[in-house]
Amino acid sequence: MDESEDVPKDFIKLKSEKLSVDEVSELVVSPYCGAVSLFIGTTRNNFEGKKVIHLEYEAYTSMAETEIKKICRDARQKWPSVKHIAVHHRLGVVPITEASVIIAVSSPHRAESLEAVTYCINTLKASVPIWKKEIYEDEYSWKENKECFWANSEK
Repeated sequence: MDESEDVPKDFIKLKSEKLSVDEVSELVVSPYCGAVSLFIGTTRNNFEGKKVIHLEYEAYTSMAETEIKKICRDARQKWPSVKHIAVHHRLGVVPITEASVIIAVSSPHRAESLEAVTYCINTLKASVPIWKKEIYEDEYSWKENKECFWANSEK
């Protein structure tokens, strides 16, 4: 296979089923790349002293997918050697320890994939219309991302 047959691809998925680290990482593997970097965001059991039971995510799906495509495009402009990018985000209920988001990036060398995966998660949190509700023992709270540009515009 020559490199022209292994064209860069973006794999974007929003789904209610459990996310698979193996599935996401295998999507981005390339014989031309020596690095696959992953970010896995999981549900933790606490927030500011409160016991978290689980998280729930909602999204404006079509707009979220469009925004994630822009993030992938921008990452490729910043790191041209990036080969494949996968962004999978879970919707609905996400139990403690399970993944809410998995991002994988492949590139010939580790620096570019590590920088690109960091850029992808930070930008996703800041610009993609996905909302998180934390469910506690006796209450719940919709959480805004501190990075979110529209949440900070009115302050």
